[in-house]
Amino acid sequence: MTAQLNQLPPKTWRLQGLLDTFQDRVSRWPVRWRQSLKISAGLIAALLVLGILTAPLNLYSQAAFAAVCFAASLVIRKQAGRLAILTLITLSLIASLRYMYWRLSDTLNFENWQDAVFGYGLVLAELYALLVLVFGYVQTAWPLHRKPQFLQQPPAEWPTVDVFIPTYNESLGIVKLVVLAAQAIDWPEGKLRVHMLDDGRREEFKVFCEQIGVNYITRDNNQHAKAGNLNEALKVTDGEFIAIFDADHVPTRSFLQITMGWFLKDPNLALLQTPHFFYSPDPFEKNLDTFRSVPNEGELFYGLVQDGNDLWNAAFFCGSCAVIRRTHLLEVGGIATETVTEDAHTALKLNRRGFNTAYLAVPQAAGLATESLSRHISQRIRWARGMAQIFRTDNPLFGKGLNLGQRICYLNAMMHFFYSLPRLVFLTAPLAYLFFDAQIFHASALMVTVYVLPHIFHSSLTNSSIQGRFRHSFWNEVYESVLAWYIMRPVLLALISPSLGKFNVTDKGGTLDKDYFNWKLARPYIVLLTLNMIGLAIGVVKLIGSDSAEATTLLINLAWTVYNIVIVSTAVAVATESSQVRNEPRVPADLPVRIYREDGTWFDCVTRDFSQNGVGLALPPQVLLSVNEKLRLCILRTPPSSLFPAKTVFSNDNVAGVQFEALTLRQQSELVRLTFSRADTWANTWGNGRLDAPMSALREVSSIGFRAILRLFVATLKDSQALLRKRPNTPSPIDSTADTQRS
Repeated sequence: MTAQLNQLPPKTWRLQGLLDTFQDRVSRWPVRWRQSLKISAGLIAALLVLGILTAPLNLYSQAAFAAVCFAASLVIRKQAGRLAILTLITLSLIASLRYMYWRLSDTLNFENWQDAVFGYGLVLAELYALLVLVFGYVQTAWPLHRKPQFLQQPPAEWPTVDVFIPTYNESLGIVKLVVLAAQAIDWPEGKLRVHMLDDGRREEFKVFCEQIGVNYITRDNNQHAKAGNLNEALKVTDGEFIAIFDADHVPTRSFLQITMGWFLKDPNLALLQTPHFFYSPDPFEKNLDTFRSVPNEGELFYGLVQDGNDLWNAAFFCGSCAVIRRTHLLEVGGIATETVTEDAHTALKLNRRGFNTAYLAVPQAAGLATESLSRHISQRIRWARGMAQIFRTDNPLFGKGLNLGQRICYLNAMMHFFYSLPRLVFLTAPLAYLFFDAQIFHASALMVTVYVLPHIFHSSLTNSSIQGRFRHSFWNEVYESVLAWYIMRPVLLALISPSLGKFNVTDKGGTLDKDYFNWKLARPYIVLLTLNMIGLAIGVVKLIGSDSAEATTLLINLAWTVYNIVIVSTAVAVATESSQVRNEPRVPADLPVRIYREDGTWFDCVTRDFSQNGVGLALPPQVLLSVNEKLRLCILRTPPSSLFPAKTVFSNDNVAGVQFEALTLRQQSELVRLTFSRADTWANTWGNGRLDAPMSALREVSSIGFRAILRLFVATLKDSQALLRKRPNTPSPIDSTADTQRS
């Protein structure tokens, strides 16, 4: 697993070995000598960097300096080891801080109020981006890559664990899968107790729990939403540890054996979080057809950022797929209820109290991603508002109990959700010059180029090297552009008054009969796209009659505008909701299966995928199945007692799909244990994506954006024709308004 997480190239850097040898020798020096060396080296390095950042250079000297640094980065990027990454970060910080020093000292001498408004607005956005860049390097420069700590004690000495499955409005079909998987967790009998926490107070859920022997917990109000639901369960349970799974997160059988060892090794450990892995595509992956080919929005956080947080003892609680020590949680008052992101706030309270938190990058559960863009946006709005609330009410910069690394990790997590205004500024900044001739840089176009490009190229190259498989270049801009308009108001309101707003519950599951374009959600992107295309046209017209000095400035702004068009048009593409005809997503898997036919014959084959309702089969040559043919499946060569009745729903070219017929609860439980609950179900695909290639990523995003513009044009024509014919547009299969809300 560690090898999968290591996205660095395999070539060894000789300098790394030399420095390791030197460090080994220094470690044998007396303590006083080592301290003197550290202080001296730190002072020399600080003076050297300060000199580099502030040295005044003319156009050609700055261009030469930037070229040498970037060439060095291209060479270093091919080397392996943490030293290479730290060197890339150093070069990137030099380029970015040198740019910002020049920006603040040489480019803000505006001649009128219009230039000042646009110019200061842009520089504030740049300062925000630089701060997030620096903090991001702190978080990701040295991931801990924690390994599982296996249990050494005999099972009789293992602690008791309560499994909490909070639910509110999810269907029983979704929650049932999680409950059955939780029951299948490998843990001594009598030491594992599964509890369904039903805030929807539904009779069918209660009956189901009684049938399978799961404790059903409810309450007479929904105060504090999920946090209140969990705290209510804490009052009526007594397990030493609590494992929490959202109502759509299916745990594997090995979940507790992988995670609990660290708690027994470290009595001060309060929380251990594992990744949130999704076996269905989110709206970006579904609508852009990038599932499993481009890392999704959350993979960077769970693949790299949390591992980096773990180095600083600042791993966050993410609300699900985690284990918490009961005594430590009760010492901080239970799950935090002051904000709508109760998970992150709870982790902050635990760290403030001096308890440890940990992250284990081994997927041991998987869930459903948000199916539609409207639901995705609603979920992100809640996250953004909650982090802004924590920033206001429990700011990690202040108060006792946190070390510097923890303060930076928590602060950057909150600042990440403040990107809405800076992102909108970057998407419109060149229009200030193209529309109004505003001089937002008080400097020559060539000087801007030789300072800006090194800053952009170094940060892009360094992040590409660090993030590797977990975030491809240019996709961060796409994700932020889609969400920026929608999270801006909730974040600003939360900063002004943290108590404003309600708790949004993100629905999971459902189908979509046909493709459609969500005009309502796409409005902000269409406005931005239209403005940038108008600006592009104006710039081209101006370029025709411009002199050489003005032409250079125009070309810079036109290039910036073209880039913005690429990003915004890709955001428009996400608003084209793709159909989803299956109630449940299929999980790809090659599992051995034995098929028994009605005539008594049987044959062996392997699955292509599976779900709760059926499996896809790769049939051996010359084996044909008839539609509606009755079958019995034996998965993983299990005993004949575990046969599952099914029928064929399609068969074609050595591929067949079979649907399970009515299964008993025991059969359903056994099916979950053999499929969803296998220890390697999710870990095998974790971190296996292709490495980032910036130019390839740019071509990919540009291609998606170009096709989106064509589709938008076609959709506009179709809707215009429908309007002219006085026919109403087809209603959206999924309501694009916000999800169900509750206080």
